[in-house]
Amino acid sequence: MKGTKDFPQCGFSNTVVQILKLLNVPFETLNILENEFLRQALKEYSNWPTFPSSTSTAKAYKSGELQELLEKTMCS
Repeated sequence: MKGTKDFPQCGFSNTVVQILKLLNVPFETLNILENEFLRQALKEYSNWPTFPSSTSTAKAYKSGELQELLEKTMCS
């Protein structure tokens, strides 16, 4: 993410942090702004010129899909 969970550095990162905190799930972050190699590698891996916004995360949260996925992941 851009920034950290304690100091998100863009609105999209902040939205994701707030959603995960609302769901009370443990998570860690990695600030891609501190590592140019990692930032470029993620762009190449994802085949996106920029990093996706939090829109898909917010949609999944609102529909309940995110909670369901997190529950399955945390229980396995």
